[in-house]
Amino acid sequence: MFPPYVREISKERPCPGSYRTRCKMMTDCRGEFAQRALRGLVAAVIGLVTIGPSSAVATDRIRIATMKTGTLAWELETLRAHDLDRLENLAIETTELASTEGGKIALKGGSVDLIVSDWLWVGRERALGDDLVFYPYSSALGAVMVPANSPIKGIADLKGKKLGVAGGPLDKSWLLLQALARRSGVDLKTEAAIAYGAPPLLTQKALQGETDATLTFWNFCAELEAKGMRPAVPMQDVVKGLGAKGAVAMVGYVFDGGWARRNRALLGRFFAATRQAERILVDSAAEWQRLAPRIGVTDAGALDVYRRRFLEGIPQRRLADEEADARALYRVLTEIGGAELVGPSRDLDPGTFYGTGPSE
Repeated sequence: MFPPYVREISKERPCPGSYRTRCKMMTDCRGEFAQRALRGLVAAVIGLVTIGPSSAVATDRIRIATMKTGTLAWELETLRAHDLDRLENLAIETTELASTEGGKIALKGGSVDLIVSDWLWVGRERALGDDLVFYPYSSALGAVMVPANSPIKGIADLKGKKLGVAGGPLDKSWLLLQALARRSGVDLKTEAAIAYGAPPLLTQKALQGETDATLTFWNFCAELEAKGMRPAVPMQDVVKGLGAKGAVAMVGYVFDGGWARRNRALLGRFFAATRQAERILVDSAAEWQRLAPRIGVTDAGALDVYRRRFLEGIPQRRLADEEADARALYRVLTEIGGAELVGPSRDLDPGTFYGTGPSE
């Protein structure tokens, strides 16, 4: 059976006539067959050259969910502005979401590879059977913010006061604050008037004087600080009061353990790129000026507050030390939040931290 090229040529040019004529016709057929084969080979090679880079980009793709008001968006913008993604051969796709819950749903649904969340949620999901892992991103925590002239100096002074709490009844900072208060004989749930709300709303209420104090996330604390308020109870002081040995990175990158094992090199390059972006943010005041519209500030003093608080939150400790403090705080949260908060396990599951256990 002749190949298609030969069959096609034979239909176009039958080889009648003498032996000599037939030989000449066959020679022509072979020549045209060779030319067509060569053209096909060239086309195939060109196709491979075209497909090659696209496949590499797809292989190195990482899909990340970010919060519109989250600090990860600032870092990724710096990373892209300095071509750090290209230098690390990464194709970073970002999905901007309005809530942290949206990010968790996207991760568990498989529409993104990585989000920023806390090890408390990762521990709960692992206790329920999911193979999620955590890698430290920031030790910047919030604080109880009060007006500059407020008489509130510590936890005991919150008795009888109206306290705004961001994140709801099961927010980890609120639970940790309650745990430390109980050790001092104060039950904040019953001895203070609690008003839960979204951080932007609580910020407005604080500035309008509708609350005496506000427990909120660090970037909203920075906004309040820039507008004249002060931290009365920093959350890093709270976690140290509960037994932590240093500044705890409660917030980190969260991703599936199986995906991490399949994409170890990709994750390594991504973390290398983010570390380079952090170094730029540490060294360059001009970079913060460029980010000011994204952050939403125009005042130089306010921008300086954001910069200082962000840089203070860059993790500096060994991963093993972070994990040890997380274990200690997890037990505290288990005592106060119970199964509703942490699920069926009373201890942080081994391998929760990427790089320290079997999920590495």
